[in-house]
Parts: sequence; C-alpha cells; structure tokens
Amino acid sequence: MLLAIDVGNSDTKLGAFTLEGGSAHLAQTWRVETALRRTADEFGVLFGTLFRFAKLETAAVTAIVISSVVPQSDRALSEACEKYFSCKPSFFSAASQTMIEVTTERPKELGSDLLAAAIAARAVHGVPLIVIGFGTATTFGAVSREGEYLGAALAPGIRISIDALVERTAKLPQVALDAPNGPIGRDTVSALQAGIIFGFVGQTEALVARMRHAIGEDARVVATGGLADVVAKHTEAIDAVEPHLVLQGLALWHASLHA
Repeated sequence: MLLAIDVGNSDTKLGAFTLEGGSAHLAQTWRVETALRRTADEFGVLFGTLFRFAKLETAAVTAIVISSVVPQSDRALSEACEKYFSCKPSFFSAASQTMIEVTTERPKELGSDLLAAAIAARAVHGVPLIVIGFGTATTFGAVSREGEYLGAALAPGIRISIDALVERTAKLPQVALDAPNGPIGRDTVSALQAGIIFGFVGQTEALVARMRHAIGEDARVVATGGLADVVAKHTEAIDAVEPHLVLQGLALWHASLHA
C-alpha cells in the first residue's frame, strides 16, 4: 500500500492507494487540520486512529510520498513515518521530479501541490490545461500544449476572504457557502453569499478566459480542492472537478520512480 500525504497551509490530505499490477487505486482518503507544532508521536497517534477506523493495517504501508508547503512540520512528519510505518518517506518537489518541465523564472520555488495536481490532471485530461486549486489560496496553473508548466495566477482563497471580511466588519456574520437564488441579496446573509459565490465565479471565468487566450482556447479546465464544487456548479468555465488531484499526482510520481 502507498500512503500519499499532501500537507497544505490549512488542511492535510492523506490517501491510501492499493498497488496492483503497477497501478495505484485510491482506496481511502482523510482530511485533517494542519498543525504546525504536532510532534512525531502525535502524528503517529493520528495515523493509527485514522487507519484503525478505516479498518486498514499500518503494516500494509510499504511506501510513503509527501508533498508539503509547510516546512515547519516536515521533520516531525518524516520521523513519524519512519517510526510508525517503518518507511522512509520520499518528498515530492519541483527539484525532485522530472515528469513535467517547469519553465517559470524560478522553477524550484514552485509549490509542490500545484505541480502534483498538474501532473495528475495532464495524465487524465491532456494538454493544454488550466488547473484550478480552491484551497487556502485560489491557484490557476497553466500547462502548455507542449506539456510544460508555464506558471500560475494566485489569489486569496474563499475562506480567507470570508474570514478577513468578517474580522474587519463587526456586524457581518459568518455564512454558509451556499449561493442564494440570484446575485442580489435581500438580507445580510444572502448579500454576503451572493458576493462571495458569484464573485469567485466571476474571478474564475475571467482568469480562465485570459489563460485560454494565452495558451489555447481548447484548454481543458480542471478544478480541485475542498471548495471546487462550490464554484463549479455555478459556471460552465470548469470542465471537470477532481477532488484528489494532488494525491493522484503523488501516486503517479511514485510509480515513475519505480518504473
């Protein structure tokens, strides 16, 4: 079994893949809060609990791959993998991979999560390609017709935007991420929902249009991240939603190392 771990700024996603005939099949996923001060033993307790409730054996894990944009947790996470899974993890990064050429000004600085998502999306949907990640930040990655990762556009994420607005506006409540019946809210809650949901829909459509103009009008648009569905169901700019792109990209990278 392969364990893929995607450590993001807000959440950490884990995926257990069964390995059969050279192919990896995603059997189980988990999402937990990213904690900067979690120790190796705390990671171990967390792993054991997740596996136990999923009726999976930690001893079945034979390989671990990690994408992390939170370097503060890397050492404890690595120690936990070795101690509780008896596996030395492989860390995925722009510098450690050769699956996709990165043509940005500083390739080694590219976020590992953006790159892993692009690898998985390209494998399924081809090129040219726009990969949108709806996470702590909203990211728009561009893959050329030649299969190169050209660069990205980064914007504040949906939840960050909501939190900032509520924090600085005393009378505004936290709201559920549900779209109202139309773009004109008739009370405070529906007005917030209209601005948030349709505002991010508009952002998505505008950036997709500009990126398609730059890399090809036939570029497929694939969205991932916990809030991808929230936006995707209100626009035709997104062709597909793939919730586990980063984990799948990590599995593809692992397969390339053992081909």
